Amino acid sequence: MIDFDNKGIFKLKQDSEYAEKVTALLLDDEEVIDAYKSMRDGVVFTNKRIIAVNVQGLTGSKRDFTSLPYKNIVAYSIETSGTFDIDAELEVYFSSLGRVRFEFTGGTEITEISRHIAAYAL
Repeated sequence: MIDFDNKGIFKLKQDSEYAEKVTALLLDDEEVIDAYKSMRDGVVFTNKRIIAVNVQGLTGSKRDFTSLPYKNIVAYSIETSGTFDIDAELEVYFSSLGRVRFEFTGGTEITEISRHIAAYAL
């Protein structure tokens, strides 16, 4: 599992093609909502969960997938981009895992991500 406390996650940028990395993990009734990628790692939002992908090793052929179900979310917080701080942030608190934090590049529709989480977690 990804160590969210000690792992520095690079800023994520929208990349719909990144969703292909998790297609084998999806349930029959699960749909990808959006996907984001940093240098190698990424995160995919579905209608049931958040899937964090940690690409490992020199060749990148080894991957760690962490499934974060919306049903375990107890709270979440978003920080929109501003004039000088153009990055957006999402902090999600899970009942058994604790806090998970994602940083997104400027221009990311963080409020849209918030609406998706609210629709499935509340």
